[in-house]
Amino acid sequence: MKGLGVAHLTALQLAPARLVREARRAGFSAVGLRLHPVLPGALAYPVAAGSPALRELRAVLAGEGVRVADIEFVSLTAQTQVADYEALLAAGAELGAHSLTVSGDDDDFARLTGNFAALCEMARGHGLRVDLEFMRWRPVANLHQACAVVAGAAQGNAGVLVDALHLFRSGGQVADIAAVDPRLLRAVQLCDAPLRAPADSLIIPEAREGRLLPGQGQLPLAQLLAALPEDLCISVEVPGAGVHAEQRLQAAAQVTQAWLRDGRPSPPATPATGQA
Repeated sequence: MKGLGVAHLTALQLAPARLVREARRAGFSAVGLRLHPVLPGALAYPVAAGSPALRELRAVLAGEGVRVADIEFVSLTAQTQVADYEALLAAGAELGAHSLTVSGDDDDFARLTGNFAALCEMARGHGLRVDLEFMRWRPVANLHQACAVVAGAAQGNAGVLVDALHLFRSGGQVADIAAVDPRLLRAVQLCDAPLRAPADSLIIPEAREGRLLPGQGQLPLAQLLAALPEDLCISVEVPGAGVHAEQRLQAAAQVTQAWLRDGRPSPPATPATGQA
């Protein structure tokens, strides 16, 4: 394991510099940064390469000893113009990020695969990997579809991001992970949930604000980690409602580190979910 990271969605209310400080205080060694909005107008924290703001953020990262695991979030749609993301990749590279996270939101899989391949080629010039994250409600909805796009793109810096909740809510099983070429799997996001999925209308709300901490639900997370490559990046993504972001980060680090160490949950000082 390369040290435990935390996805920005866990505490999206915190701007990057504050997220870095609070994540380090909680015990995380890496963060994901939402530098690009999921949808137009959605919350994100864009920063330009070479700008004073980016230099200040780099100084905070260095001072806290925290690395940027990934930058996010790009939705690959039918209207995607890959060249539009050159500045985002340049900023990520200057921050020392390892990867860019994208989703597949184009029903034309040939076009989607072509755009994904072109983005990987551009990202390679910045030293970044591109990870495709599947979600049940998007055109790239499951592990099989994500792997098909990545394999079709045939780029050495392409991978699949496995989010535990999305894997099991899309009908995936641990056995599906074991059947995938391990070279395609470079990162995992951990959370927990009841084994039984909610009603279809509640799938997105659960993903965005109803996740549990590892060990506090029924998902087979230990088996999932055992099936994944040992050297992949592990982060926690547990957005929720009802608790301030700083408390959520503290609980996420405490419980996840105890679960990874002991294989069992440690009661958090505060509820796991929340929104500042």
